[in-house]
Amino acid sequence: MPVGKPRFARWREREGERECRREQGHEQNHGQDPHRSPEQDRSPGQGQGRRRVRHQAPDQDQARRQDQGRRQGRGARRGWRIAAVVAVATGLTATSVALGTSGDTDPSPAGAPVLAAAVPVERLAAGDLTQGIEGLQKHLKARPEDATGWATLGAAYVEQARTSGDPMRYPQAERAFERSLALRPAADNDAALAGRAALAAARHDFRTALTEADRALRVNPYSETALSSRVDALVELGRYDEAWSAVRLADRRRPGIPVFTRFAYVLELRGDVTKAREVLLRALDSAATPADTAYVATALGQLAWSQGQYARALEHYATALRADPRYVPALEGRGRTHAARGETKRALDDLEEVVRRYPLPGQLAALGELREAAGRPERAVEQYALVGAWTKLADASGVATDLESALIEADHGDAGDALTAARAEFARRESVHTADALAWALHANGKDEEALLYAKKATAASPGYRNASFLFHRGMIERALGDDDAARRDLRAALELNPGFSPTGAREARSALVELEEKR
Repeated sequence: MPVGKPRFARWREREGERECRREQGHEQNHGQDPHRSPEQDRSPGQGQGRRRVRHQAPDQDQARRQDQGRRQGRGARRGWRIAAVVAVATGLTATSVALGTSGDTDPSPAGAPVLAAAVPVERLAAGDLTQGIEGLQKHLKARPEDATGWATLGAAYVEQARTSGDPMRYPQAERAFERSLALRPAADNDAALAGRAALAAARHDFRTALTEADRALRVNPYSETALSSRVDALVELGRYDEAWSAVRLADRRRPGIPVFTRFAYVLELRGDVTKAREVLLRALDSAATPADTAYVATALGQLAWSQGQYARALEHYATALRADPRYVPALEGRGRTHAARGETKRALDDLEEVVRRYPLPGQLAALGELREAAGRPERAVEQYALVGAWTKLADASGVATDLESALIEADHGDAGDALTAARAEFARRESVHTADALAWALHANGKDEEALLYAKKATAASPGYRNASFLFHRGMIERALGDDDAARRDLRAALELNPGFSPTGAREARSALVELEEKR
């Protein structure tokens, strides 16, 4: 099936037309039929342009509540925009989801925000998010009946947990969504349902995330949060064909940067890195704000790094950091790229700053491995110990951490614990990432015949994802089984794809290849 282009140009054209009608006082919301789908008005694959205008889904609730407010004689409203987004944190699935528009139009006390439209806060500075949360809290003290306000506060807590590494925010988010649903039932509250979907995804409960996203889409088929969370859940559950259908549907209904970046990631998982890069470049070309530029440029940097294109990756990270000098994912990507190029001092500077601001397991382990490779094992042990402390805190907050625990324990901790965690996670979701983690944990426990079965699943032609770490794991398992030819093939493939995929792993792969060559 041919790959269709995300709908950049036609989307901008339609938004421009709407803007003109708004100026003339004639704006309509997707025509007269509220059930009409945007894809019925849009031709697929319509070129590209230079600007991206934010797209809002039809919100009939909002119109109804605003009309009711006018009938009650409330007069002019004073609006404040609050950023609120929910994002999924997985091995690296990269991602942002935006909340829908607010329907609550009650006037706010001076200085307190009334919630408005969707701005992906994942791509905003941490200070903006903190300020937004503080404003929301003040607003809700004065207007505790604001259902949309509670839903948006929940989303902001999820995002704050993701960016700060503090999983204690997740229970607060859960309570905020419950408060929202108590004020406005689920049948009329897609914002809270979509927020719960993203919360479940952030906790790595992807089955619940899918269920909640589907519930939200039954209320509002155009919810960007729900459409995006649905793609994320299907990807993480390993249901790649369904994810492909879901991301194309999301692109038809709500084209925008959150959907475009997911479109690119699904293409990458399907093995089409060239098309994934094309989509991201078009998205970067359409970025309308510095935050969008930083977000998409970082995704391009991560893709380039995964293919061993380090100079290109650094160019993209530089673009991101020019747009937002404090954007942590770009700083992390730059640090990993410096490490891959052997620029240890620069890499340490970047990753130490990342861990200071973003102390999550993947980042802690990356810094630990860099210190280990730099001959500072005692400092590496400190980082691995912090991973264990974070995992306990996350478990207490309802976050499933088995995937991260399995990989880190297999490399740097208890092999038995690694296998227990990996089996538990694979039982929940059979993806390429969980298959790789289970293979590596089995290898750490000397169960290489079984490990090879899962390593082959992780590197199979379908969906076609190519990851240097996966190839390295498979090659080391084959070496342990005495299949030297297969081991040479896969270890070489790992280093050809991404020579600096891991400070310690790449070094181990090269050492293994030297030994295999000596055995010839």
